[in-house]
Amino acid sequence: MNMHTTFDPATIEARINQLWTSASAFAAGAGAKPGAASFSIVIPPPNVTGSLHMGHALNNTLQDILVRWKRMQGFDVLWQPGTDHAGIATQMVVERQLAERQEPSRADMGRDAFVERVWQWKEESGGTIVNQLKRLGASCDWSRERFTMDEGLSKAVLKVFVELYNKGLIYRGKRLVNWDPQFQTAISDLEVENIEVDGHMWHFKYPLAGGATYEYVEKDEDGNEVLRETRDYISIATTRPETMLGDGAVAVHPDDERYAPIVGQLCEIPVGPKEHRRLIPIITDEYPDPEFGSGAVKITGAHDFNDYQVAKRGDIPLFRLMDEKGAMRADGEPYAVEAGKAKAMREQGGTPDENHVDLINLVPDVYRGMDRFDCRKQVVADIDAEGLMIMVEDKKVMQPFGDRSKVVIEPMLTDQWFIDAKVMAQPALASVKEGRTNFVPKNWERTYFQWMENIEPWCISRQLWWGHQIPAWYGPDDHIFVAEDEEVALDMAVQHYLASEGPWKAWVEDKMNDFKPGEILTRDPDVLDTWFSSALWPFSTLGWPEKTPELERYYQTDVLVTGFDIIFFWVARMMMMGNHFIREGDGAPVEPFHTIYIHNLVRDEKGDKMSKSKGNVLDPLILIDEFGADAVRFTLAAMAVPGADIKLSTQRIEGYRNFATKLWNAVRFAQLNGAAPQAGFDPQRVEQPVNQWILTEASRALNQINEALEGYRFNDAAGAAYRFTWKLFCDWYVELLKPTLNGDDGPAKDEARATMAYVTDVILKVLHPFMPFITEELWSATGGDTGRDELLVLSQWPELNIERADAATDINWVIDLITATRSLRAEMNIPPSAKLKGELVGADPATAARVVAQQAVIQRVGRFDSLGIEMEAPAGSIQLVVGEATLCLDLGDVIDLDAERARLAKELERLDGEIARIDKKLGNEKFTARAPEEVVQGERDKRAGYEAEKAKVGEALQRLAAG
Repeated sequence: MNMHTTFDPATIEARINQLWTSASAFAAGAGAKPGAASFSIVIPPPNVTGSLHMGHALNNTLQDILVRWKRMQGFDVLWQPGTDHAGIATQMVVERQLAERQEPSRADMGRDAFVERVWQWKEESGGTIVNQLKRLGASCDWSRERFTMDEGLSKAVLKVFVELYNKGLIYRGKRLVNWDPQFQTAISDLEVENIEVDGHMWHFKYPLAGGATYEYVEKDEDGNEVLRETRDYISIATTRPETMLGDGAVAVHPDDERYAPIVGQLCEIPVGPKEHRRLIPIITDEYPDPEFGSGAVKITGAHDFNDYQVAKRGDIPLFRLMDEKGAMRADGEPYAVEAGKAKAMREQGGTPDENHVDLINLVPDVYRGMDRFDCRKQVVADIDAEGLMIMVEDKKVMQPFGDRSKVVIEPMLTDQWFIDAKVMAQPALASVKEGRTNFVPKNWERTYFQWMENIEPWCISRQLWWGHQIPAWYGPDDHIFVAEDEEVALDMAVQHYLASEGPWKAWVEDKMNDFKPGEILTRDPDVLDTWFSSALWPFSTLGWPEKTPELERYYQTDVLVTGFDIIFFWVARMMMMGNHFIREGDGAPVEPFHTIYIHNLVRDEKGDKMSKSKGNVLDPLILIDEFGADAVRFTLAAMAVPGADIKLSTQRIEGYRNFATKLWNAVRFAQLNGAAPQAGFDPQRVEQPVNQWILTEASRALNQINEALEGYRFNDAAGAAYRFTWKLFCDWYVELLKPTLNGDDGPAKDEARATMAYVTDVILKVLHPFMPFITEELWSATGGDTGRDELLVLSQWPELNIERADAATDINWVIDLITATRSLRAEMNIPPSAKLKGELVGADPATAARVVAQQAVIQRVGRFDSLGIEMEAPAGSIQLVVGEATLCLDLGDVIDLDAERARLAKELERLDGEIARIDKKLGNEKFTARAPEEVVQGERDKRAGYEAEKAKVGEALQRLAAG
């Protein structure tokens, strides 16, 4: 078929996508050779609420390159797609929709109705990102799309939870978690954004008990005393005064001599009714930094992660101050009574029993029910009024915000479900340490080890309605029954109470045949963290816990492609779950993947992180509309240097769109000149040196691409494909063939056309994983009169092993000669139409033979009138080094040498002036200090460019002087 004159991505991408879909080209096993080994990848499931961003575009482009490459190599390929139910994000979307439509709220409609509404939203509006991934060209087996809350995956979640609970690896307990007061749920660290904000550091006096005093002494680095005074207090600095109400101790470093005299004594929390003020001990711990603040730290274990660790080490009681909405607690007995309980606890020796968090409310009556930030203001005012505030500093503080709620996150002790991650992590650590699973780049192993070796219990419960509800039921005495459904849990409860001697035995016996739902058991209302179900993704999507053919065939998966930010949250947890639940016949764990490829961030062209607030976000869908999916994909692959962030600019994408246009035009040139696939063409039997050269270079490029993809060096693979296609095929091969194509030698023309068609096919194949749309379109357009028997996506990856070193060396020498001559033309301002007379001096016999053999090409392509071989350089010639020889050119009849010297001298003067101007600007300290960094760097870049130009002009002047 005849090609269009121009390449228009918008007209072909949707059509090509439909072509692939109709042919089931992405189905598991499509195009596989008989008996082929499997190759499988699971997609990192995007949130069902999500839309395509540059991180998705990079991640899925790299996966698709591997998948298309392996499919064309004949592997039995499965790229497993799906989406994550994204508990908090999805619940937020639907609640917002209800509010916008002025419909009943979640609380008003109740749990069952709300969950049904979320499912309705998911079916109607969820999964937009799937269609966006298809626009990118992602060749997943979309017929196998899974969802973390579909029936099969939900069954896997239940089985995993019950089994881990029965083994003691899941338990319910009270620990400090990130608490979102807006959504009233625990959230993961990944859902917390730490943002630097304007804040304060308040310094307060905690009076010593009974009016005790001590000598406070400060010394300099040399041990000289710089301050001595008698104090009846210890100075505490805090950014969160409202949490003072729950202090359990004051800690100082054991080596801090300033406080040694009062360690073990009691001090008074300076807030609340004076007659009931609590006393807390002064203890030592390694945590306080003597150089920061006063060196003394208040320990509020129920509201700070560092304090929590100190409290656990020091058996310091923990007291929760806030409710689920972030307001100061209003429950319990009056403060005088509650403070008395705390005093009795301290006098009895204290205990780390975390249940104290709920048994005692240590918020003074005046603050109860207040918003936490209003309480902060009131606490500060009250302490200041009493004269116990030393000072307040204005300072920047890092504050945790919920990434979706945008409210300040509160570290809080609550009842939650946890996984014993310490135990689960050990096999996953061994998998990487023993080399069964490898990180690429390898340096990410250190991050993995650091997290896994210091892992804390994993909080898996969330106080939401959308998600996998925890399969746990509570009896009337709060005994927990965990089962895969309520019927089994009820049976467990009946057997439990019948076997007990407690008060419920008779009641159960009496009701044996007449239980009503919920009469004896109450289900835990919490749902599981979405990372729980996604941790099962590599095997649950293949049908586990059933022993499906897909599980047998495609597990272990081959490579996981993901970002570094979820190594702990997802990668490590998949490793833990996979090793625990999937075993060989001998019981050895089977890792979910043998390779973990970690890519970095996509940033803007200045290297800044993209954010809406900065206005520097690049939307991949807009870029696809403007430049085409192929250009976006190729840009991301070409810039995916292992271990480095991508600095993305529209200029780079535009450049690779131009590459697509260049390819289109070169293939169209081949078609217009009669190049079409020839049955039985044998690349080993071509005779013309230029054809032997391009086949040799194609073979070398193919080896480079294969080697780079095997090592996950996507940028090197893209670079090799780009260099061969643009530089060697489009720029040189097409040019070097023109004399043959325009000549009278019929057999030479036939060989040139057949070789050009063959190499075109090689190019389309090696570029297909990177640029699938344009290559598939060109493949169908270049099949000759009979067309193609198969789609490019299912065609065989090229196998080419041609090494015609002599021909390659000869043609590459000619290219070097012409390239050097063209550079000289540009430097010397020689008209393109002017033909040059040259002599080659010092050429060895091989080079001399090349000149004779390639004389026609040299004259036509290099625009030489003649090129001879001489023993000595002609007088007055301009000289260039080409290999071992020297090219001597007589330019006297081509340009006015004196005028050219004057022009170059003037250009040199201009460049010196530009450099001097920039040096003056960069030497101005006000400019470098006040101007934005990108402006300063821009000036430096300009200077470097002028220096490079100056060097070239200088070389041209030297040649003229020598001539």
